[in-house]
Amino acid sequence: MEDFILGYSNELLSSAIILTVLVILRFLTHKAVRKVGSISDLNEARTRLVSKYISFGFTALAIVALVLIWGVNIRELGLILSSIFAVIGVALFAQWSILSNVTAGIILFFSFPFKIGDRIQIMDKDLETSGNYVIEDIRAYHIHLRKDNGQLVTYPNNLMLQKAVCVISDEIIENEGSDAV
Repeated sequence: MEDFILGYSNELLSSAIILTVLVILRFLTHKAVRKVGSISDLNEARTRLVSKYISFGFTALAIVALVLIWGVNIRELGLILSSIFAVIGVALFAQWSILSNVTAGIILFFSFPFKIGDRIQIMDKDLETSGNYVIEDIRAYHIHLRKDNGQLVTYPNNLMLQKAVCVISDEIIENEGSDAV
């Protein structure tokens, strides 16, 4: 055991540093995401979901760093990774819309152009049920929208970034209602 520790002391020290940095970065980003979520008055489930995505990204970076530190043979690793990525690439090509919806969900979390409870209008000529919607929930893949007649519409996150969305304030709706009287 002593021979192993002495022979790989640099790698062990570097690995300990990488793992410590990973834990610190995960803690700081979780704290920052929670702060953004609370300041923006976002749903707690949405905040946890974004935290999980960021943790996954940091973990992947740490694994890459550990592979480089321990000097894994790049040729053998390259062959294994190219085979894995070929299979994953075919699977992701079939699931590209899911990946784009998850990415759009993360972008919507940090840009927060609208939040749960906002009344919006989507400028989409292909949307059969046009009109005003209230945002009920923002999930990883889609947004739940409720029409005034009670109809629930699930709308993909990536389309919320691609289409024009107007946020309608309550003041405008109240003024419209008072003008009709």
